[in-house]
Parts: sequence; C-alpha cells; structure tokens
Amino acid sequence: MSNNLNLASKPFSNRLLPWVLTAVILFISVVGLVVVIQLTTSINRDVASRSAAVNTMKQEEQALITKGEELKRQFSIDKQQALQAAHQLVDRKGFSWSRLFADLEDAVPDNVRVSRIAVRDITRQGDQTVADLDLAVFSKTSTNVLQMISDMNKSGIFDAKLVNQNLQKGRGESGSEFELVVVYRPRHGVASESVAEARDDKEEAAK
Repeated sequence: MSNNLNLASKPFSNRLLPWVLTAVILFISVVGLVVVIQLTTSINRDVASRSAAVNTMKQEEQALITKGEELKRQFSIDKQQALQAAHQLVDRKGFSWSRLFADLEDAVPDNVRVSRIAVRDITRQGDQTVADLDLAVFSKTSTNVLQMISDMNKSGIFDAKLVNQNLQKGRGESGSEFELVVVYRPRHGVASESVAEARDDKEEAAK
C-alpha cells in the first residue's frame, strides 16, 4: 500500500530563503551606495582642487599684469621709446642680411636691376623674423617686373606688391623704375632656391 503526498494540504515552504535573499540584496545595495559616495567625494575633491589651482593661476596672472602696468607707468615716454628701440635693435641683430641679399639675387632676373632697397621694419612672429622692405628696381619693360613679382610670391619667402612706376631716361638707356613693397620671411637654413628654379623653368620654356 503506497502513501500519497498531498501538496495541496501540506505545501512546501522555506521561510529562511526570502530573508537570505533580502539580506544579500540589502548588502549589495549598501556596498554600491558606499562606492558611489566614495567616487562622488573623490570627484568633488578633484574638482575643488583643480578650481583652486585655476583661481591661483588667475590671481598670479592678474598680479603680473598689474605689476607690469605699474612698471610701465614708472617709465617716462623717452624711456619707453628707448626700450622699444632696444627691442628693434635686438631684432635687427638677429636678421641675416647675407641671406636677404642671397634670396634677392635669386629672385631678381638678369633683365631687372635693383636700384635701391630699404628696410622699414623688422619684427618677430613666433620664432620667425619678418622684414618689411621698400624695393625699387629698374627694367626696360613692365613685363619683366610683373613676372619677377609673380615668381617672388610663388617662392613663399617674399610677398611683393607693385606700388608705383616712374619712367626714366638717361645714361644711354630707357626704361622705368618700379617701386615695390615687400614682406620678407626667410626660411630656416640656407637661402631659398625656389625663386631661381621658377625663373630657370621660365627661361627653359622660352627657349
């Protein structure tokens, strides 16, 4: 004779399991909350530290600006002009005249002659020296000068613009003097040969 278990009258129950699951979930939640609080605290501390550093740098910058303005006010107009002249002198000492003449020699073709050259200003742009030039050249035709200007601008070291043309006659030759304003930016290293190469290509094409 077999015994039948009636689950309806005696259902299986485990009262410990729900409490264990609840305790595990509660423990995980507490641990997660602690981690979140620690991370939030660390982030807030880092943000506060960076903000303090930025504020300190701004204060130091403002202090330097204020100090510079005070020193500037202490200089008379004559001293300020002398200081500016000293800076220009330093820039001029760092300017390579031999490189300028070498680049101009490459840039000016045989059918154009330099009649005068003057340096109006020399400045520093980053680590590069920039010179503003007044250049006057003599040629029998304007075509030669216009082609020279085009080749100079293609070189990357000259930015030349024609500003005036004066007709001249004398000494057994006729032609015109052309006045140019030129911005000269020498490259690092040896004098550029790009202008000479452009002129050689033009002469070969003419042949």
